[in-house]
Amino acid sequence: MWRCAGRARRSLWGLSGRDAGLRAWRWRSDTACERALRYHVGEKIHGFTVGQVTSIPELSLTAVKLSHDGTGARYLHLAREDTNNLFSVQFRTTPRDSSGVPHILEHTVLCGSQRYPCRDPFFKMLNRSLSTFMNAFTASDYTLYPFSTQNPKDFRNLLSVYLDAAFFPCLRELDFWQEGWRLEHEDPRDPQSPLVFKGVVFNEMKGAFADNERIFSQHLQNRLLPDHTYSVVSGGDPLCIPDLTWEQLKQFHATHYHPSNARFLTYGNFPLEQHLEQIHEEALSKFQKIEPSTTVPAQKPWDKPREFQVTCAPDSLAAGSPRQTTVSVSFLLPEITDTSEAFTLSLLSSLLIGGPNSPFYKALIESGLGTDFSPDAGYNGCTREAYFSVGLQGIAEKDVQTVRDIIDRTIGEVIEKGFEDDRIEALLHKIEIQMKHQSTSFGLALASYIASCWNHDGDPVELLQLGSQVAHFRQCLKENPKFLQEKVRQYFKNNQHKLTLSMKPDDKYSEKQTQMETEKLKQKVKSLSVKDKQQIYEKGLELQAQQSEPQDASCLPALKVSDIEPAIPFTELEVALAAGDIPVQYCAQPTNGVVYFRAFSSLNTLPEELRPYVPLFCSVLTKLGCGTLDYREQAQQIELKTGGMTVSAHVLPDGSHLDTYEQGVLFSSFCLDRNLPDMMHLWSEIFNNPCLEEEERFRVLVKMTAQELSNGIPDSGHLYASVRASRTLTPAGDLQETFSGMDQVRLMKRIADTADIRPVLRKLPRIKKHLLNGDGMRCSVNATPQQMSQAGKAVEDFLGSLGRNRKERKPVRPHVVERPVPHGSGGSTHVGGSQIIRKLITDPTFSPCQMKTHFLLPFPVNYVGECVRTAPYAHPDHARDPRATETLQSFAKAVDWAKSGRFTQQDIDEAKLSVFSAVDAPVAPSDRGLDHFLHGLSDEMKQAHREQLFAVHREGLIAVSNKYLGTGRSTHGLALLGPENAKIARDPSWIVR
Repeated sequence: MWRCAGRARRSLWGLSGRDAGLRAWRWRSDTACERALRYHVGEKIHGFTVGQVTSIPELSLTAVKLSHDGTGARYLHLAREDTNNLFSVQFRTTPRDSSGVPHILEHTVLCGSQRYPCRDPFFKMLNRSLSTFMNAFTASDYTLYPFSTQNPKDFRNLLSVYLDAAFFPCLRELDFWQEGWRLEHEDPRDPQSPLVFKGVVFNEMKGAFADNERIFSQHLQNRLLPDHTYSVVSGGDPLCIPDLTWEQLKQFHATHYHPSNARFLTYGNFPLEQHLEQIHEEALSKFQKIEPSTTVPAQKPWDKPREFQVTCAPDSLAAGSPRQTTVSVSFLLPEITDTSEAFTLSLLSSLLIGGPNSPFYKALIESGLGTDFSPDAGYNGCTREAYFSVGLQGIAEKDVQTVRDIIDRTIGEVIEKGFEDDRIEALLHKIEIQMKHQSTSFGLALASYIASCWNHDGDPVELLQLGSQVAHFRQCLKENPKFLQEKVRQYFKNNQHKLTLSMKPDDKYSEKQTQMETEKLKQKVKSLSVKDKQQIYEKGLELQAQQSEPQDASCLPALKVSDIEPAIPFTELEVALAAGDIPVQYCAQPTNGVVYFRAFSSLNTLPEELRPYVPLFCSVLTKLGCGTLDYREQAQQIELKTGGMTVSAHVLPDGSHLDTYEQGVLFSSFCLDRNLPDMMHLWSEIFNNPCLEEEERFRVLVKMTAQELSNGIPDSGHLYASVRASRTLTPAGDLQETFSGMDQVRLMKRIADTADIRPVLRKLPRIKKHLLNGDGMRCSVNATPQQMSQAGKAVEDFLGSLGRNRKERKPVRPHVVERPVPHGSGGSTHVGGSQIIRKLITDPTFSPCQMKTHFLLPFPVNYVGECVRTAPYAHPDHARDPRATETLQSFAKAVDWAKSGRFTQQDIDEAKLSVFSAVDAPVAPSDRGLDHFLHGLSDEMKQAHREQLFAVHREGLIAVSNKYLGTGRSTHGLALLGPENAKIARDPSWIVR
């Protein structure tokens, strides 16, 4: 997977001299952090030497830094009482051309290795493992291979596969052809059909550069850092990828994938000694130390600013609009290995562009000139020298100079006026609460956070010591109140290494790209001899045969179904009534001093014509102001007192009937326990006194929302296709398309382009009447046991403040099913004879129908979704749904395969492992009990479903395949996002939009 320039921004906040008996004692006793603190500097463990042991209490971890004696490989172990353990190995990969060699190598090493020579061992391990994460990333200057799992045996299995893949890959020529690029006949079996370019990475990068934001970000990095590796496209330019040879790929591996150029990271509560022993024995002991020549030299600073103009394809959803130009001004900053300066500049960036109180937001976003900040705006610490960028997208070409003038003027004003103390405190509060907030992928977040700095020989431990960095920052401000203003003057006002980049649409952009690819193809074909062409034909057939023949994966390690825990851990829940009849679910968890609050409010009484506007209402509700606070003051209070307040529309399908669902809006927030009364007061003001009349502010938010949705299509095209495909299969699917599908994207673009926005603004108070009250509401709180009393009082006060309708409003849809939520484990949901009642909508007249939709979009690739109406969660067949949907053609083949029962018991066991890896994914303390609260799923129901999964057998799979997937057996929906397709255009069964 390629990480585009600017898309992998570094941010933690959206981190054998002893005998065997002693080692065993270490593992048995105390916590992971305490065990790690017993290591001492100079200690030898399995070929490694301990270099540093540091406690980092603010992140509840102990860092152990080691180096490998034989190769110099660097190693960092982050010991933390977390069962979701992570491994990653990282190589500094510094290409000098845009052939995509590090990206293609990342793919190809995963296609088989010396010890595991089967094809695609990486993907086959997905079905032989309980991994919680498996992937690989190619950044601008490093390649990272991480995985995580909660199972010790699984960790050792995956580690073995990853080590062999990275250090001893097969790198077969056919794998290079498959993953990188190849010339192949359009129909591989017909040597008379034309030769075309094919390849996984080739097609991936064509898709990547269908995204105008990526095009801009890539040009920005290439132009701002032109002297070395950052001047090229590490992922590969589709026009340059065909220049890469198999020999060059193998040479790049030999020089870059060596332990002396590697950085290893392990995280979690598994014993360090076992990791070190396995890594040394299986990989590092087989190498000698070398001096890798992969260092990125410092960028030579410019003596005067530079300007560049580039082009892109027009916005497919804003055809004809004159406001499609993007411009930004970027500044080169110091090296990211200066962690103190990097921390300061990252904070400074947030102060400059973060939220409606920031100077650039006021000057640029609220100018009305554009729709949103330019791509990659803010601090970027993913390259050796960091950079800061700011600008606007969605502007008229004539306004480019105006935007540049505003940026220069704003920099001057910041130098003169500085920043308010409250804004700085709000930012430091954000760091504090994010350090306490516990995510399930904390290890992966830490690996990503330190990757760039460590890659350039910075100190990853120093980078993680956020507490001391905050203290140092406060001290600098105390000693010099103009500390930040002087940084702005130094790095922005007086910085000659300044790039102005503008991008405008070219109606013929896609045509020109296609023409250049055609020319490249002609050159390649022209240089071929008759023998070359024959060889291409034969290699194409050989590759096709290899791809279609069954692979023997018996060499790979695997867990067994018996390794899966038979029972789930039950979560203790208590439900009490507040403000009369509003149920509140309490879940006591080790939340580290943070309180998590949620409220779910029904949409059952909302008129049908208002439903498409619910997502817009949700996105602006906490951004328009409330009570006596205008929107700037509200944003300040949210940052000072909470970790964020979000509102989102939800469609919750029923677990027992496909045509039944619950519709509502989820309100979510979290805060430090000391700020709980303030957070609940903010919610009270938002519910009772929201400001829904500010037209200009509303217009700004609408434009930003529409731009973000439009920009997100290339990255999420497959999701949009899937949502659309399911639209006509269930009533819930239809509403999901309204809330989050292409219908919503197009509606938002229409609203953003409307001259008079007041008719839409007037809909907000109408939605408020049905939504922002205590009717049809339920709440949940996750906090420590010690916080529950205070939390209960704060929630009671909030609910007591809400308005209630004197007479019950009738639901718009008459068929409402009242469904009591089943008993939770432990505490009873019954309180005073009441319990949580979910009011579900059912439509007895709904009839699923097949629909095929093609959204015409100017992408060089297609996004395909196919959905089948099957069975609800509680139905026994749900455990046997073999969901195999990759492309329309392969789906049909998969259906035939499943119906005919051409699978073995091993296939079934591997499928179970794959399913259980998702079912048993770790759940953060903040989210425990959430399935019970939102979906009405008790632990008993989950356990029953688990037992059904264990019991799945061959006959049952064949039966459900024929029942749901056979022709005419169940309704299908199809959707395609992509370019014109002559075959579809001739087929009257497709709707083209």
